[in-house]
Formats: sequence, C-alpha cells, structure tokens
Amino acid sequence: MADTYNPKKTKLLHLLFILTCAGILLFLYLAPRETTHRLPHDADHDRFFDMGKKEAEKFCETCHNPNGQAPLPDKHPPKYRCLFCHKYK
Repeated sequence: MADTYNPKKTKLLHLLFILTCAGILLFLYLAPRETTHRLPHDADHDRFFDMGKKEAEKFCETCHNPNGQAPLPDKHPPKYRCLFCHKYK
C-alpha cells in the first residue's frame, strides 16, 4: 500500500529539519574562538614556511625545549606535533 500524503506529518518533518539546522548553526555560533597561536612570520620561523608540516616539525624542539631560547610553558600539550595545532599557512 502506498503512503498517502499527510500534510501534518510533512509540516512536522519540515519543522524538525529547520530546528535541527537552527540548532547546528547556534552550536557553531556559540563555539569558542580559536585560541591557538599561529606560527609567527619572523626571521626565526620564515624558513619553515617552504617546508611540509612533518619536515618543519623536526626543527621545533631545537628552540622550544626546556633549555632552548624559547621553552614551552609547563602546561603545554604534547610537544611532538607542533603544527597539528599551530597553523603555519
């Protein structure tokens, strides 16, 4: 047996679709701003912008180690994937 057209059911489905879309948009609107710093464009970092992520990440610990010129804060997340969070392009 074929379904017959039910205007109430159709309106309900449209309303659910609209509410779902509105909920997703509200969720995205209220999402926190990006807090991760970008890789700076300065003399120390400019050479890495021509490299791929994996290649560039090999050099991060040269300066960003506990005894380096720019050590990372103690609460910094794992240090082996710098460019996973820090955008450089």
